[in-house]
Amino acid sequence: MLEAIDNVQRLLVGNGLPSSDFDLNPEIKLPAERKLRPAAVLIPIIEKQGEPHIILTMRSSALKHHPGQIAFPGGKLDESDASIEDAALREAFEEIGLPREKVKILGNLPTHETVTGFTVTPIVGHVMSDFEEIPEPGEVAEVFTAPLAFLTESKNFQVEHRRWRGQMRYYYTIPYGPYYIWGATARMLKMLSETLAVK
Repeated sequence: MLEAIDNVQRLLVGNGLPSSDFDLNPEIKLPAERKLRPAAVLIPIIEKQGEPHIILTMRSSALKHHPGQIAFPGGKLDESDASIEDAALREAFEEIGLPREKVKILGNLPTHETVTGFTVTPIVGHVMSDFEEIPEPGEVAEVFTAPLAFLTESKNFQVEHRRWRGQMRYYYTIPYGPYYIWGATARMLKMLSETLAVK
């Protein structure tokens, strides 16, 4: 497990280009003057059955934005946050009860632009021991883990499409058991997969 974590940390140095929810739709032209709000997510890696797993959440079906979707813990940068890493750790504690002192930051992936107008920095962290999961009431319906190896295996990514604002929009998905991971979360996992594939 520690060797796998060390490898993740090594490969996160000098990683690639920013991504976007529109990567698979190059015909969609985004206005240069658009204003994006900074946000962060934590990609928490924890040991389960001797193997690295990623902690994910299922958002509450009662939420106004992205109800029922699979997501990393995270959210927008607050004025009280000392850094983007601080925002990711704060949100992880608020959403799933993950104490910041249990997380060793390994690095970050390039930023990801969402259709909702955020520029998200994915922070990768090693959760060094188990903790009591406390889903935030009204926001998080479920906390679960999935193997890092599965979520970063290139053959597990699929491209699907649906009509969005009058246009056909293509996006990555990763079906995992009863869970359907798609959109920004799947795209950031694709970025992690591409980063870890570098030798």
